[in-house]
Amino acid sequence: MAQFVADVCADGGVPRKACLRMTLLVEELFTNTVVHGHGTDTEAPIHVTFDVGLDWIALIYEDTAPPHDPFAKVRVPDDTAGVEERPVGGLGVLLIAAMAERVQYAHVGGRNRISLMMPTGRSLP
Repeated sequence: MAQFVADVCADGGVPRKACLRMTLLVEELFTNTVVHGHGTDTEAPIHVTFDVGLDWIALIYEDTAPPHDPFAKVRVPDDTAGVEERPVGGLGVLLIAAMAERVQYAHVGGRNRISLMMPTGRSLP
């Protein structure tokens, strides 16, 4: 998957820093699909679509896990709490929400669909 993202970025002229961020977002989404969506290793497919614009890159990520909007209850962790007092999980979704400019969830055709857009930092001509 990392190579696929790198190829999309290279073909679209997406700067390296933005490409690495997008790779991280896809890895977080995939990890959530396997660990939280399916609860274990799975052979269930994911579907990934990219669209690259002049100063942005958009992603549509779909999986077949049970319906769940991971962004419905995104909370910033309490940084005054000790490590042992903080709840486990939720940081990946928080990271995605913070790095993407726009994040949307829908359940369409039996799939969870997460759409996001991220600025690339590339200057307009």
